Amino acid sequence: MKIGIVQTRPVPGDVAANLAHHQRWAGLAVERGVDLLVFPELSITGYEPSLAGELAMTKDDIRLEGLQRMSDRYGMYVGIGAPIRAEEGVMIGMVILRPDEERMLYAKQYLHADELPFFVPGKEQVFLSLDDNKIALSICYELSVPEHSVNAYSHRANIYLSSVAKSAAGVEKALEILTGIACTYSMTVLMANAVGDCADGLCAGGSMVVNDEGEVLAVLDEAEEGMLIYDTVTRTAAKPVEVLNRV
Repeated sequence: MKIGIVQTRPVPGDVAANLAHHQRWAGLAVERGVDLLVFPELSITGYEPSLAGELAMTKDDIRLEGLQRMSDRYGMYVGIGAPIRAEEGVMIGMVILRPDEERMLYAKQYLHADELPFFVPGKEQVFLSLDDNKIALSICYELSVPEHSVNAYSHRANIYLSSVAKSAAGVEKALEILTGIACTYSMTVLMANAVGDCADGLCAGGSMVVNDEGEVLAVLDEAEEGMLIYDTVTRTAAKPVEVLNRV
């Protein structure tokens, strides 16, 4: 199985532009045989908590139909970040588009203190079981909460996949934590971050793949968009640099 993580530069608040960009990345991922493609936290709105109430949607929003058709046609799972409207309030969600199946939703269970005025927490962990791999989903701050990775391990996940929106300081801290998770629980770890403007200043990229021994296999830079692809069979990660001129 091939897992792709995309480092995007969202246009703050512009759902249409960001979704179109997601579809271009999805097309490039299809060309490279990606089976699961994951974008950063709140990727279709940008990390803009103050706009979340206005921009919130449901997992079945019709605007996701373009990506859903690509998922159905090419058999690729796609995870996008979006503010999700629920009865209790707005959640930070990852919508999983599945080929010819109902969409799944993972909602961030552990919120940072700065997020509490804008969001409510999700209630349960979600796992993806694909090609003999059990993938634990994580959204940003959750990777810093030990209970989250412990729960992933207790459910026998072998891959820990985190969708984030982090500053340079946050990326540096995340690298230390994620290599620790990889070594402690023998899990391969992937992190998809954004670049460019966000509510907290600048997202600083550094999207990465870390193997289950804590070795960084591949990492993107702090300023440019890009994609990393991890092959679960060969246990290698690649950075297809030519895609940068095509999005």
